[in-house]
Amino acid sequence: MLGFLKNLFKKKQPEKIYTRPLRINDRLSRNLEKNLETFKNIFKDCDDVIFKRFCFGPDGKSKGLLIFIDGLVEKERIHYGILEPLIYEINLKTFNNKKEFLGIDYIVDQGITAPEVKRTKEMRELVEAALSGETVLIIEGFNEGVIVGTRGWKSRNVEEPTSESAVRGPREGFVENLKTNTTLIRRRLRDNELKVKMYKVGTRTNTEVAVLYVEDLANPEVVKEVDNRIRKINKDAIQESGEIEQLIEDDWLSPFPQVRYTERPDVAVSSLMEGKIAIIVDTSPFVILVPMSFIGLLQTSEDYFERWYIASFIRLLRFTGIFISLMMPGLYVALIAFHPGMIPTPLALSIAATREGVPFTALVEALIMSFSIELLREAGLRLPAPIGQTVGMVGGIIVGEAAVRAGIVSPIMVIIVAFTAISSFATPNYSLAAGIRVLTFVVLGAAAFLGLYGIALVFMALVVHLVTLKSFGSHYLSPLVSARLIELLDTFIRAPLFMLKYRPGVSRPQEYKRQRNERRDNPPREESED
Repeated sequence: MLGFLKNLFKKKQPEKIYTRPLRINDRLSRNLEKNLETFKNIFKDCDDVIFKRFCFGPDGKSKGLLIFIDGLVEKERIHYGILEPLIYEINLKTFNNKKEFLGIDYIVDQGITAPEVKRTKEMRELVEAALSGETVLIIEGFNEGVIVGTRGWKSRNVEEPTSESAVRGPREGFVENLKTNTTLIRRRLRDNELKVKMYKVGTRTNTEVAVLYVEDLANPEVVKEVDNRIRKINKDAIQESGEIEQLIEDDWLSPFPQVRYTERPDVAVSSLMEGKIAIIVDTSPFVILVPMSFIGLLQTSEDYFERWYIASFIRLLRFTGIFISLMMPGLYVALIAFHPGMIPTPLALSIAATREGVPFTALVEALIMSFSIELLREAGLRLPAPIGQTVGMVGGIIVGEAAVRAGIVSPIMVIIVAFTAISSFATPNYSLAAGIRVLTFVVLGAAAFLGLYGIALVFMALVVHLVTLKSFGSHYLSPLVSARLIELLDTFIRAPLFMLKYRPGVSRPQEYKRQRNERRDNPPREESED
């Protein structure tokens, strides 16, 4: 069935996207007025584009033109980094008893004091630079423009991430600025092997995308695969990292996420040190980490900041919670409708008493309550935070109590659905939790038709799917399907840190060993005062 759906919705070869009504393939002219007219045609009806003409050099005979977009630049950088040095402080040199200007080399090397300077003759590069928040400098008599880094738009301050809160750990989170995000990673990972490759994705938005990896740890094949998939993206607009995630994932029909996203720099650095690759998208605070395994989606950074037995206990709770949220409603329906003899007699009598007078079957009860919980959850997310929390908690209590009093559902069903919802909250990854919630209805439908046999069939199908699923060439169920038993020390439980000497194999790192020092069993003796 899955193969049929894949063939039915098989991706076609992407067609060439018509990008712009105006072709910008020309090069700069040596005539300043001609260049100005060209740029005004390109930015027609763009009132926020500023064209600043000025004179400088010997006796003010040299003419220059600045092009930038108001709101995307820091004007102080333009004044102190370009205009003031060129107009007031530029040096002159005498040739043949007259003052002559040394040319564009002299401007770049000794005139402009801004640290980020690039030269190009291509008109398209100059236009893209201006649209990205840079300032374009054009000089009369030269067919080469200068791009000066002057980006300075308003951005959100570095704050605590809201989607990955932790009791213990750093409080910094990624923001919507790409350079700020790379800086947060560089601050923690001070290694010259950390590489940053820049891409521009989106034929109209030209969204900046950065790929980060540690060169001597990341697998070169995985790095090459990430590079190929990003370069093949043929979309006119990229607004968020979630779009990149969907365009580069292996299996788009799978309910399980094949990448991990995070708002925490410490999580990104830990993944980089495991040989994984981080993908940062400008305008998005979520960083994509690949390749990823099912086990990795249930791990958090806080697991490594607490003592090993505490972290192990919490991990076991997460795995138990994900099993309960997936299977509990289906198991209840299967036992009530098909296998009542498997329920202990006192419990069966109690359930029968609570269901007395309920006009619906167990399946209809479960569907009514499950849909109600999902609607309340979605309403709580879309409303403002203080109101949303009130709607989620109070609404659930009121709806459940009213449904029981009206005789629509039984109290035991309210308890089961509520316990299922609470268990789903224990999953740290939102995409995985959402996929499990969808699969809960699949298990519920199978239980309603075939009982426990239907649940067993769905469970076997999920296991087969997970075993065959891959993330950038790595097994999704790694290390459960590999022969590296040493990695089981960091799966369902978290062994003491001194025992975690090897990196996870899901990223296929070039160097597996990450810890060489041995634990000292006996602490050093204190010197006696004598």
